[in-house]
Amino acid sequence: MLVLLDPFSADFMLRALIGGSLCAAVCAVVGTWVVIRGMAFLGEAMAHGMLPGVALATLSGLPVVLGAAASAIVMSLGVSILTRRGRLSHDTSIGLFFVGMLAAGVIIISHSRSFATDATAILFGDVLAISGNDLWLLGAALLVTITVAAGFHRAFVALVFDRRVAHVMGLRPRTAQLLLVGLVTLAVVASYQAVGALLVIGLLLAPAVAAAAWTTRIPGTMVLAAGIGALAVFCGLLLSWYLGTAAGASIALSAIASAALSTLLRGLTRRRPSPASVPRTTSRPSAASQEDLRADA
Repeated sequence: MLVLLDPFSADFMLRALIGGSLCAAVCAVVGTWVVIRGMAFLGEAMAHGMLPGVALATLSGLPVVLGAAASAIVMSLGVSILTRRGRLSHDTSIGLFFVGMLAAGVIIISHSRSFATDATAILFGDVLAISGNDLWLLGAALLVTITVAAGFHRAFVALVFDRRVAHVMGLRPRTAQLLLVGLVTLAVVASYQAVGALLVIGLLLAPAVAAAAWTTRIPGTMVLAAGIGALAVFCGLLLSWYLGTAAGASIALSAIASAALSTLLRGLTRRRPSPASVPRTTSRPSAASQEDLRADA
């Protein structure tokens, strides 16, 4: 037991654990909707797209969170404009814009004398440098995320099920979509320092995927994903402590491993249905979204 707890007697490790767990909770709530709604590419684009703002903030001495938030907002607006006025598909707009933002960020970083150090910190994060003020910011981000997710839960479920249904029910699907994008932006920005721009998508997706294998309701998936994400943070920090590996990458790898292990275990415990009992596959939302829609209706 001492082997597991001894590393967290150091203040910086304890702050990393608490901060990483808060990030995991934010990502669990948002990541559940990202997986159900099929917004993984948008989440990855947001993670890459905030690089210019982070780079400018780092070089100018401004708060990194402000730079990341500003860049993510520009990314969201740019994709929206390209989609509506450029006659491009949503995925194409995201792909073009996030590559452009990523390239601009690298160009900005290249003007720094400590290019390698700044690039490493921006791309892979520094969870071990989380401060007390960062913990308060992460706590506030979690509170906002839970409040929005709870307040617009019914609208989000209807949006996943069918935009037309959401419109008929007076749930404003366009507003719900904008709020979902806003939550993705908040999760990416909040988790940036813990795992960096490149690895944040792992913490956003993997725990939600791992939890979805065992749950049938969206709130249950979020709670379980938060627990799995916190466990991934714990295991990643232990790996970093004893093996001398990068903390952010270790956390992301632990999260991915949890998704793979969960899928494997679920496959082993699930009985193979007989051919007669296999339902025909149709294009429809997951069981979780349908269950919640019926419960909310």
